[in-house]
Amino acid sequence: MAEPSSRRHDGLDEDLDEKLVEILKPELEAAESVLTDESSSSDAPAAEPRVARPATTDKDFFHALGGWGALLDIGLPWIAFLIVYGASDHNLKLALIVAVASGAAVALLRLLRRQPLRNVAGGFVGVLISAWVANRSGRAEDVYLPGLLVNLGYGALYLLTVVFRWPLFGVLYGVITQTGTAWRRDPAMLRGFSRATLVFVGLFAVRLIVQVPLYLTHSLNALGIAKVGLGLPFYALALWLAYAVLRGSLPADKWDEARDHVTHLLRGGKK
Repeated sequence: MAEPSSRRHDGLDEDLDEKLVEILKPELEAAESVLTDESSSSDAPAAEPRVARPATTDKDFFHALGGWGALLDIGLPWIAFLIVYGASDHNLKLALIVAVASGAAVALLRLLRRQPLRNVAGGFVGVLISAWVANRSGRAEDVYLPGLLVNLGYGALYLLTVVFRWPLFGVLYGVITQTGTAWRRDPAMLRGFSRATLVFVGLFAVRLIVQVPLYLTHSLNALGIAKVGLGLPFYALALWLAYAVLRGSLPADKWDEARDHVTHLLRGGKK
């Protein structure tokens, strides 16, 4: 008679054990997972922290271009010309001399500071050519004629490179990085370089739209103000827009690589 009672007791114990295991199962699995993670982490060698920072930064890129000082080098001779021409009762030769002297002084100062002269050299040569043209014609507005022709030529060149799917910025990138035309096989890079090049097409177009009517109507003061306003400030805006467009069009790793190559080139190969 005691045997059925003992069987019922054993069956009750088994049911309780199963219930207990079921209740504790989540806690047991969690504990097992923690122990496994700790064991694997202690056995595996500590991984070295990965440094995700690129070799250069956006600030390095801007400084490699010459910073705000480079933009000042471009605009200073024209500011001097406008001020002297207006203050000297339209003395063209004096204004031209001051403009050329300002460009030379800035170039000399940056040379003494051992700073890049590429922007100064380009701007200084432009001032010399413009001064020669205006002096030959005797018309003050002709000091701006070479600049208008340069904007027309650059605008047409940049636009054609985009139309034929060889954007100038991409071509320069291939030369700088010695990767040839590999960037054209990457849709993101082709799109990014095309957009950045179009930004400068817009820069040249706006300059012509504003300045050509002023030149044709001999509005010297307004033309001078437009020259300065669409020079230094507008160039800075276009540079920032092209920079932002290119950065937004490229994946992060490709943008870092492109920026590193260009920055090191602008630094003269210095790290």
